[in-house]
Amino acid sequence: MTEEGSFPFGESRIAYSVVRSARRHKTVELTVARPGEVVVAAPLGSSSAELRAIVRRRAGWIVRHGGVAIDRPPDRRYVSGASLPYLGREVRVFLHEGDGPDVDVRFGHWQFDVGVPDGLAAARRQGELENAFKAWYRARAAQRLRERVRRFAGPLGATPSAVLVRDQRRRWGSCSPDGVLRFNWRIVMAPPALLDYVVIHEIAHLRVRSHQKGYWALVARAAPDYRERRERLRALGPSLDL
Repeated sequence: MTEEGSFPFGESRIAYSVVRSARRHKTVELTVARPGEVVVAAPLGSSSAELRAIVRRRAGWIVRHGGVAIDRPPDRRYVSGASLPYLGREVRVFLHEGDGPDVDVRFGHWQFDVGVPDGLAAARRQGELENAFKAWYRARAAQRLRERVRRFAGPLGATPSAVLVRDQRRRWGSCSPDGVLRFNWRIVMAPPALLDYVVIHEIAHLRVRSHQKGYWALVARAAPDYRERRERLRALGPSLDL
């Protein structure tokens, strides 16, 4: 009978199956059989608790090799009672009839109050709401990212030439040779510690272009736990979208 286990990692889940063998005496080997499926080869005498602890310790390696089972969120439905992520928290959405000609997104007391024009056609409603939320997130991202760049640039001894917010689906941030930092607006959905990690990561590239040892030492000056933050972002990242 196959033994299976799983545990949450960020907003995702690591699931594994255990294969015990009498020919294996001491070592425990982890492999990623296919995306989201981890196989643990273990000696016969290994306890379930021991194997679970080993898998937990190897969570970073599992994420890097595609072993995390990611439940991608379904397409968003912008209706009253739905929720959207912002700074690591789920924010409830409340729709009401608005006074203006456009969808109006307002945030306060950790909820979204959204005014919707009375004459907005049903066929356009979801698209207009999505566009309005994207504009709101981009504006908030621009404000917060610039604040955090100012916070970390000085201590890291770097000065960017500009800070831009972009729709970069494949990366959280980038640093160009001319000193321009570009960030994915979706990062503002993540917990503040993960947003700060992305900011620190790109600022450090103003000093050291490649991911060499000196680069990570610079990152560690501002974020000693950068490895943990990096793994959390890898696990959470796919869920951060509209």
